[in-house]
Amino acid sequence: MKNGHIKNLISLYKSWSGNKAESINPLPPSGSQRKYYRIQNNDKPVIGAYNPDKKENQAFIYLSKHFLKNKLNVPKIFSTDLNKNIYLLEDLGDQTVYSFIEATRSGKNITKPIVSIYKEIIEELPKFQVLGSNGLDYSKCYPRPAFDKQSIMWDLNYFKYSYLKPSNIPFDEQKLEDNFNFFAEYLLQADSNYFMYRDFNTRNIMMKNNELYFIDYQGGRRGPLQYDIASLLFSSRADIPFEIREQLLEHYIKSVSRIERINSLSFKKYYYEFVLIRILQMLGAYGYRGYFEGKAHFLQSIPYALKNLEYLNSKNKIKIKSKIKELMTVIERFITSENNNLVLRKTDNSKLTVTINSFSYRNKIPTDYSGHGGGFVFDCRAIPNPGRLEQYKSLTGMDKPVQDFLNSQREAKIFLKDTFDLVDQSVQSYIERNWTNLIVNYGCTGGQHRSVYCAEKLAKHVKQKFDVNVLLVHTEQRNKLVTKKQSY
Repeated sequence: MKNGHIKNLISLYKSWSGNKAESINPLPPSGSQRKYYRIQNNDKPVIGAYNPDKKENQAFIYLSKHFLKNKLNVPKIFSTDLNKNIYLLEDLGDQTVYSFIEATRSGKNITKPIVSIYKEIIEELPKFQVLGSNGLDYSKCYPRPAFDKQSIMWDLNYFKYSYLKPSNIPFDEQKLEDNFNFFAEYLLQADSNYFMYRDFNTRNIMMKNNELYFIDYQGGRRGPLQYDIASLLFSSRADIPFEIREQLLEHYIKSVSRIERINSLSFKKYYYEFVLIRILQMLGAYGYRGYFEGKAHFLQSIPYALKNLEYLNSKNKIKIKSKIKELMTVIERFITSENNNLVLRKTDNSKLTVTINSFSYRNKIPTDYSGHGGGFVFDCRAIPNPGRLEQYKSLTGMDKPVQDFLNSQREAKIFLKDTFDLVDQSVQSYIERNWTNLIVNYGCTGGQHRSVYCAEKLAKHVKQKFDVNVLLVHTEQRNKLVTKKQSY
């Protein structure tokens, strides 16, 4: 039953608290299948969680209880019904460290309070990695008990299939596979007898009552120290100046050494290779979540990840680059290619960008890659279809015979006028508000005649009337540019 988990959460809340829930409100979605809700009664909220992945739920509950037993700041677990894939946990509020940083920083400048909170985070991280590892049953971790070769190859192939191939960057697949195997074997030489948090970044750290709390560790497993600090310092959107990252890395090494003695040189020997695999894993996630699932905000992180790759390459941070030549060649192509970020297009950022798409209703409505949402979807199927006439079947709405036919149709003229009026109103308002992106989608049955014709007409109209960037895209299958990509 659709949304049956909401009823189950309400029932679990009543069973646990003895009171009926006064409200249950969804929290913003994440990149996973998990769904979170704030459940309230008498202003005492808890978080209700639903996750269809039973094994991941079991791992999260086990790790939470283990960390709480070791006095680490993670959310308390109030009640569970894992047969129904639900549980209740402590409400830590809405402020993440990421949101604090975004509100505190001044442009690209990192203020002292931001550096201070990074240092505080870094001092807490070894407690999870070293102290949290004591007595932990890694067989309960999911999907793997350790960051082993299988895990590493999953990450590398995630990058290859979800980012590299859709980007159309050429590469030798056998050479790249050989590089992946060497790379994995190299990483496995690092000391891996610690708890690896896996997704350690500022979005997964909450701030409540001047204390830090840590969430989303359900993918944790046994692994090396280097991976988590690499995840934190090279988190894409954080965009920390590289010199500050070096200072924070030294602070981390000192923090670990207070708990367990480590060899600094041995640690650094592998550090930037772990930075590299983490960036590649993130690019795979951005490609999958953004490109294939249509969650546009993930695509906004790609330029930051590429900037990090450029830093590693230009500063010769990767000591084994001569052993992974094909992978490094691919990275250099990403850095230098104008089409290295899948879908984000270069425009004059000082102007409003109006993206105009034609598409087929047999496929997905085009995604708004700007991440701002809104815009228009116009259904052109009320217009007479030239595709039904033999002489036009092999043509498109960019061809003059099709345009002449549609120009003669009263329905097409009325439709265009009405859509132009609506779009003009929004364009004018967006310009006045200094907004940056507007998307307009025209759809028809095959995405070949009517929608293409309308998109062409609107693109010319908008460009003639307003001082804006116009991006015109004709699509015939989901998220793939197939007939024309044009900047006016």
